[in-house]
Amino acid sequence: MSRERKKAAALHEKMQILRSITHSHALSSTSIIMDASEYIKELKQKVARLNQEIARGEEATTNSHKENSFPTVSVETLGHGFLVNVSSDKSCPALLVAVLEAFEELGLTVLQATASCADTFRLEAMGGGESQAENVDEDVVRRAVLQAMRNCGAEQEDQ
Repeated sequence: MSRERKKAAALHEKMQILRSITHSHALSSTSIIMDASEYIKELKQKVARLNQEIARGEEATTNSHKENSFPTVSVETLGHGFLVNVSSDKSCPALLVAVLEAFEELGLTVLQATASCADTFRLEAMGGGESQAENVDEDVVRRAVLQAMRNCGAEQEDQ
């Protein structure tokens, strides 16, 4: 194979990777690059929103006592799944399990998660599943997570 054909094949392969990463349905290289540009803009907006939420959460934490803090749950639709951020100044031993069980009951599969459960509770999870088509939206996920947190807190108080 000639050197030019190898370069063209490598470029084509990279374009297909870019196309799949950005969930583009475009066929031409120009359209794939345009879709990737839009995807990057969307990601930058999401990062800015999440940074604002983090800043608000840190500000709220420093301005209030742990006893007066309420859990916050934000849910954002990402393609065929959700990005879920959970934050609470109180944690109980089974809180992570309770939240993950709530995801499971909704038919969501956790694809990636970062959690901290020491004195406070923080969870960022990306999940998806077939339930997306079964009337599961951001509000349903948010309510299910909040209910799981309330149930865990009530069980902790009973013990």
